[in-house]
Amino acid sequence: MKRFILLAAAVGMIGFGVWLSGTNAFKFTAGYMLFQAEKAGSEPDAVEPEKPAPVVKKRETKTVVYHERPAAGEKIGDLYIPKLEATLPIYHGTDEDELEKGVGHYAGSVLPGENDNSVLSGHRDTVFRRLGEVGKDDLLIVTTSAGEFTYKIRKVRIVDADDRTVIVPKPRPTLTVTTCYPFRYIGDAPERYILIGDLIESKKTAS
Repeated sequence: MKRFILLAAAVGMIGFGVWLSGTNAFKFTAGYMLFQAEKAGSEPDAVEPEKPAPVVKKRETKTVVYHERPAAGEKIGDLYIPKLEATLPIYHGTDEDELEKGVGHYAGSVLPGENDNSVLSGHRDTVFRRLGEVGKDDLLIVTTSAGEFTYKIRKVRIVDADDRTVIVPKPRPTLTVTTCYPFRYIGDAPERYILIGDLIESKKTAS
């Protein structure tokens, strides 16, 4: 009987020990998991690596070939039209004062020989009376203080008088020559005759 009591006590103590150790292990495991969760929550969110800034293409700057810009009304050079064997003076500006003297250079455009669109205008009943004889593949040669610039006509256009596309910027050196149209129209002509030439040769004056 005594042995049975001792054996029962031993089994009970072993069972209690197993239960106690299991409970502690559970508490330890639960506590450890809670600690890890709190630690993860307290850490800052992962920072994504910064993406490289997008590459912005810079627009090509205009090539300036003139040391000084002309004043309004100043003669800047001559326009030679081989097809007509005509040499016409060019003045800076397109007011009536300049157009009465020759071909006017639109002041809002670049000067001949520079990158972008250089625009020349003239009256159809004076300097450009025969401009209708000039067309695609003909040459326009401009001589200024910066040198001699030869343009080959790429396109001929006839547009409305209020069409402003003739003075828009161009991606390459361009010469745009414009006059009123039709040539024999009496009164204010409703259209414009446009020659658009690309620079094919540049002979710059030595600095």
